[in-house]
Amino acid sequence: MNLPNLLTLARLATIPLLMALLMLRFPYHDQAAAALFVLASLTDTLDGNLARSRNQVTELGKFLDPLADKLFILSVLIVLVQEGELSVWVVMVIFSRELLITVLRSLSASQGHVISATPFGKTKTISQVLAVLLLILQRPYPELRWLALAAVAFAVVFTVASGVDYLWRFRHVVLRPHFRARPEAVPGGGAPSAGQQVDPRVVTIHELLARQDWKLAVAESCTGGLLAATFTDCPGSSDFFKGGIISYTNEVKEHLLQVPGRLLEDPGAVSAEVAQAMAESVRRQLAADLGVAITGLSGPDSDGTGKPVGLTYIWLADQGGGEGRCFQFSGDRWRNRRQAVSEALELLLRRLQEGPSTAST
Repeated sequence: MNLPNLLTLARLATIPLLMALLMLRFPYHDQAAAALFVLASLTDTLDGNLARSRNQVTELGKFLDPLADKLFILSVLIVLVQEGELSVWVVMVIFSRELLITVLRSLSASQGHVISATPFGKTKTISQVLAVLLLILQRPYPELRWLALAAVAFAVVFTVASGVDYLWRFRHVVLRPHFRARPEAVPGGGAPSAGQQVDPRVVTIHELLARQDWKLAVAESCTGGLLAATFTDCPGSSDFFKGGIISYTNEVKEHLLQVPGRLLEDPGAVSAEVAQAMAESVRRQLAADLGVAITGLSGPDSDGTGKPVGLTYIWLADQGGGEGRCFQFSGDRWRNRRQAVSEALELLLRRLQEGPSTAST
């Protein structure tokens, strides 16, 4: 049991005490509850930062941290409803949103998707914490009542908005639950021969990027430049394609793409975290609107970490956050690399078809 997980457990342990402070009647009990709420809320930031800085991210922590966050907020809201300080529909809205997104994340994970946090989601969390704190403080200080109600309204708006945002951004998780690699759609990379046509998806991507005046950059590991070559097969690709970084070794990932060394050690170069860091870095360094990264094990041999050959992570980064996919390809080295490129094209194409909601700089 490491320190970050102990902090998360401590936050869970404060829930009964916090509820008791709100329901019992003794001098300054509400002020004590507010102080405990603030202290426990700070541990939410602290445990995550410690886990990442110390390379102590664990499966237990990934499970406990969001659970503690949801129970912590909802337990206080339930007490406030019982005390007549809050309408029950507010709790139902927040609970429904959290349940919906939890189900979406579970479904996404079962399909190999990785859903990152969005600005809406982060704002939602901050607004809920602020609203709960003001609801507690308005009990001993009635002059804060209207400010507390305004904060609740703000929190409800962002709770609903973030839920809708998640559903829209990741609707393919529900609509296409059996989406898998397409062996028949295999871009070849390199200059097309006389009888070889440009991948039609690249032509469509070119048109969609040009329509929004967006630029694209790529960071590749296992594909070794195949994705960049597939884009530059298209005449006029300089209109949308800014370039790429081939980071075949960890040294290049760390020094050129600035991927933190701790991520390369754990969870390792072939991981969602490293794919995300690569995509965000190449997007930032090449001043592009979108960044796509691929990292994986193409074979024929594994890398000694116990991860299977064919395991591949693809990440698409934009200003609004990002979206990742995980695949377990089963072909040989040649086919695994080209399937990775094909899936990267699919991910990018679907993102562009969603419209300009978050990618503009």
